[in-house]
Order: sequence, then structure tokens, then C-alpha cells
Amino acid sequence: MKKLINAPVDFVRESLEGMAVAHPDLIKVHHDPTFIYRTDAPKHGKVAIVSGGGSGHEPMHGGFVGIGMLDAACPGEVFTSPTPDQMLEAAKKVDGGAGILYIVKNYSGDIMNFEMATELARSEGIRVLNILIDDDVAVKDSLYTQGRRGVGTTVLAEKICGAATEQGYDLQRVASLCRRVNLNGRSMGIALTSCTVPAKGTPTFALGDREVEMGIGIHGEPGRERMSIKSADEIAQMLAMSIIEDISYSRTVREWDEDKGEWVDVELMNHAFEKGDKVLAFVNSMGGTPLSELYIIYRQLVEVCEKHSLQIVRNLIGPYMTSLDMQGCSITLLKLDDEMIQLWDAPVKTPSLRWGI
Repeated sequence: MKKLINAPVDFVRESLEGMAVAHPDLIKVHHDPTFIYRTDAPKHGKVAIVSGGGSGHEPMHGGFVGIGMLDAACPGEVFTSPTPDQMLEAAKKVDGGAGILYIVKNYSGDIMNFEMATELARSEGIRVLNILIDDDVAVKDSLYTQGRRGVGTTVLAEKICGAATEQGYDLQRVASLCRRVNLNGRSMGIALTSCTVPAKGTPTFALGDREVEMGIGIHGEPGRERMSIKSADEIAQMLAMSIIEDISYSRTVREWDEDKGEWVDVELMNHAFEKGDKVLAFVNSMGGTPLSELYIIYRQLVEVCEKHSLQIVRNLIGPYMTSLDMQGCSITLLKLDDEMIQLWDAPVKTPSLRWGI
């Protein structure tokens, strides 16, 4: 293993320390328990958004703390869910009196711990709602989930919902918006190589020199199929068509019902893409793929979308939700409406995403 680290046990802490001194105008890092929060938190009267997950996916989530996105992020150890006490203390730190929205990726550990944190926060008088992101079309169930995994749409939800809170949306309205973003987003990824977790020091899984894993998860979970390597155009077509051809489907999720004061099962419907839809096209590096290769993928993605009468009106290209040093990429398509477009374009200033300020 060759990595720019000191000791594996210090990997997350030292990375956060470096981040804090690099962006003191935007963020602060709290330790014991660990969370990252906006320097101007709490913002009185503003709904606060808190997210989190295992480290190793940077800049997700800590790199998106700041104006127009997250108010706080809770990093766990590498590929390990943060704990409820992290989430609770982060919520208490950024609560401005208008409530907290937890944005939760669909992984079993994240779901369990965020639900516990929701109940703990509410017991202390803090309004909390949480919305699940489950946009990965690769597999229905995986090693870490019941149902589809939460991947690239998480980035888009944090941006759009973060802008909404800056514009004064109340908690229920932000939660409804986040749910709508999730229902309109779909993602698919591919790995060319494995990643190496510092504490382990060896690749998480083995791929042959001429093999790729189609439908990989962000922790190295198996995908749909292991196959021989293809050209960039073929890979882009396969990823895009897996998303475009994904049919409408319904599923049930658990959400907190404020009126009943309990967790309830909610049936939701994802609608397939249709001709004429306006979309945001997000091409994401898994960590080890250079921007030049992502543009080759995006070039072909544009052609595929045009062929299927999908209008790309916004895009995002780069390493925003990674898997350490994994070579590979993912594509996310999000069906946009006018409200989402306006919120996407709204100013944002975080360590890793910024425009309009």
C-alpha cells in the first residue's frame, strides 16, 4: 500500500484537522464526538440540514458543509456509519429553532443510527425529519442495504435542499422537496479497480487486468456483472441505458410522522424517465479517475440522452462522491422541474462546491 498517510488509525482525524485549517472561514471541526459544522451555525429561524456517513467518500459529506448546502456533517471511520451521538450533537450545534433535516443514504448502519439520533433529538425538543436516498439502479438489495443503495443523488439533494433552506423553506417543505429529488434521481456506477482501505492495506476485492465490475457500490460491494473491459463509449452507454430503461416502481420506506409521533411506512413511486424530460447529468469519479476521462464519458452521455429525447439542462462533472482510490465512475440523471433548476443555480459556498458567491 502506498498512501500519503501517517498511521492508519489517525487517517480520519488528521484529514479533518487539515480540512479545518484549510477552510477556517467556512467550517469548524468538533471532536469527541466528531462532526463538521458551519462557522456561522446556528442560523436562527433556518432549517438545518445534517448528513453523514463513513469516511472515504470525500468530498461527500464534509466538503459540502457551508452556505447553500449542509449545516453539519458526521464522518464515521472509513466505510463505517457515524454514531447516533455524533448526529445528535451535530443537530444540537446547528439547530436554529426551525428544525433539522437528516439526509440519509440507504445503508443499514446509517439508517439505524440516524433513526436513533432522530428519537434522541426529539426527546430533547428538537424537531427532526429524515429522508432516505436510494437511487442506485444496479441492484435491488446489496450487502449493506435492504432496497437500492444511496449514491450520487445524495450530492444533488444536499445542494438543492440546502438552497431551499437558505430561501426560508420550512421543515416539512424541505423534507418534501428532498423526497421528490430522490424519487426523480437514478444512478449507476462501474469500477475499473478496487480501493484500498488504509486500516486493511490491501485491495477490498480483486479484479483482473482486463475486468471491470458493472454496478459497483461505493464501498466496493459487488454489482450486476463482472465483465471484460469495454471502450469508454460502450461503458457510458451501458451506464446511461441502465438508468434510462429503469422502469417505474413503488417501494416502502420508514419516515417519522410528526402528527402521529411515530415511525410509519410510506409507499412511494419512482417514475421512469420520459421523452422531453429536462435532466441534470452528473458524471462522478470514484476517486482514481482523472477529469479528462470523465469528460469522455460525459461526451457520450450527451449523445445517449439526445437519442432518447432527454434534455440536459445542467451538469456536474468531477470527484464528488468517491470510494478512496477506486478507478471508475458513476452517472446520475435527475429529472428537473423549474423549482429544482432555480435551487440548483442558487449560490453555494463550501470547501468542494461553490458558485454565485
